[in-house]
Amino acid sequence: MQLNDEQKALVAQWVTEGCGLSEIQRRLADQFKLNLLYMDVRFLLIELGLNLQEKKSSPPPPKDLATPAPVPAADDEAGIPGLPGEPAPAAGGVIVDVDRLMRPGSLVSGTVVFSDGVKATWALDQTGRLALGGTDKSYRPSAQDVQEFQVSIARELQKRGYG
Repeated sequence: MQLNDEQKALVAQWVTEGCGLSEIQRRLADQFKLNLLYMDVRFLLIELGLNLQEKKSSPPPPKDLATPAPVPAADDEAGIPGLPGEPAPAAGGVIVDVDRLMRPGSLVSGTVVFSDGVKATWALDQTGRLALGGTDKSYRPSAQDVQEFQVSIARELQKRGYG
């Protein structure tokens, strides 16, 4: 393809304006009736000794993985511990935490501290079964702790966007 000096000057002007390859390709088709492939436009710029200007874009700020995403307030979230304006769990109550990295074979996993101070691990598998581990096999939490544990898991998962 042969461009005259006037056309070459116009292409050089487009490059200095900051046009990208696709924009130059479109302008060549509109103004000069030259339907070039994207790669042909690139070769044309190389042949003319023109370098495209890099777009100055700032990299996105790094996400702080330790900070959880904000949770929108809703009427049904009243009383969920850990939300702004909500009291912390009472001393001696059940405290549930969700792991950042889930254990293999589980959809969700975490730790729990029961009201009697016993710490255990928990996991929810693909079939919806809840497993408790990391304690003496004979340990049985009180019925009230089990109920509070189940409610706390549901609240923690809801805060993190699970169903």
